[in-house]
Amino acid sequence: QVQVVESGGGLVQPGGSLRLSCAASGSIYRINSMGWYRQPPGKQRESVAIITSGGTTNHVDSVKGRFTISRDNTKNTVYLQMNSLKPEDTAVYYCNVKVVIGDFWGQGTQVTVSS
Repeated sequence: QVQVVESGGGLVQPGGSLRLSCAASGSIYRINSMGWYRQPPGKQRESVAIITSGGTTNHVDSVKGRFTISRDNTKNTVYLQMNSLKPEDTAVYYCNVKVVIGDFWGQGTQVTVSS
C-alpha cells in the first residue's frame, strides 16, 4: 500500500498565495507521476497540474501563470505553489500518486479564497 498525505490548505484572501505539499510513503518502487486535482463545491473533480518522474509538467489552462507544480524525488514529495488566488480556486485539493501497482489518493485539503 501507498500512503498519501497532503498539507498546506487554508483560508486566503483573493490575490494571496498558498503552498500545498503532498508526501507519499509505503510500498513505492517507482513513482510514475504525481499530480494535484481539485473539486469545487457542487462540481466534479478536475485535474490541476501533473508532473512526471522525468519532470515534465502540465497545468490546466485556468491556473497557468499562477500555479506551479514541482517535486522532490528524494522525498517522494510534490508541491503546488499557488499565487494570485481567485475565489474560483476554492475547492478541496487532492494529491494523486501513480505507481507501478496503481493510483493512490490523499484525503484532500481545503483551500478557500475569500475576503
